Amino acid sequence: MRLRVEVSHLRAGSVAVRDSKNPDGPALIFAPAEWDAFTSQVRAGEFDRA
Repeated sequence: MRLRVEVSHLRAGSVAVRDSKNPDGPALIFAPAEWDAFTSQVRAGEFDRA
């Protein structure tokens, strides 16, 4: 199953993420440092499936 999300950089530097199939649903809001840590972990392969 492929998950599709939309990512938006907000004015205050925060990052919003939501399910693209449910645009009226809830969004997760990340502080800049949280987003940077998450994307660093993705790049490092920490979420890769074995």
